[in-house]
Amino acid sequence: MPRQVDYDSRRRQIVAAAFALVSEQGLEGMTMRDVAARAGVSVGAVQRCFAGKEELMASVVEDMNERVSARVQGWIADSADPDSATTMLRHTLAGIMPHDGTTLAENRAWLAFAAHAAVTPALAAIQREQYDGLAELVALLLRTAQASGDVRSDADTDGEADALIALADGLSMQVLMGRRTPDAALATLDRQLAALRAAAQ
Repeated sequence: MPRQVDYDSRRRQIVAAAFALVSEQGLEGMTMRDVAARAGVSVGAVQRCFAGKEELMASVVEDMNERVSARVQGWIADSADPDSATTMLRHTLAGIMPHDGTTLAENRAWLAFAAHAAVTPALAAIQREQYDGLAELVALLLRTAQASGDVRSDADTDGEADALIALADGLSMQVLMGRRTPDAALATLDRQLAALRAAAQ
């Protein structure tokens, strides 16, 4: 097998192990030694793939973002109206909220990384870039829905995009703390989306 394929496969294996440790134990569980043990490789193998813990953390965050994006795209493709901006909007926001074992683990890891990003500029830059991209997408979907008459014409799409992302983040945290169930959190999100559509119906 080509060497490059081996290297990429090994990196994915290590990233998966690091993600599992962070989702279960927080960042304190993501030592290079523990990651190596979880991945079934040597510490040297981890160090050959990643220059240090910061680079490994960045790779885990980027991998989570890719997995969430792929899942949301699948939901949209399988929906009754995949070309609708409101369908895309709802699935995009629901996709960052926890509702099963996989998404709960992702949200636990994201929260751990967010806390660390407050004191780690490089990690903060990665998460900030992802939030910026999400905000641009949500605002675009809101403008598209406005153009088709599905969202209020007077809605401030940039402001509403930020508010919807903040709502989804807050609801996700409440699900993680056990204050809300995933279904209750999604119902709250749907009420906010319905309020944006109300005048257009």
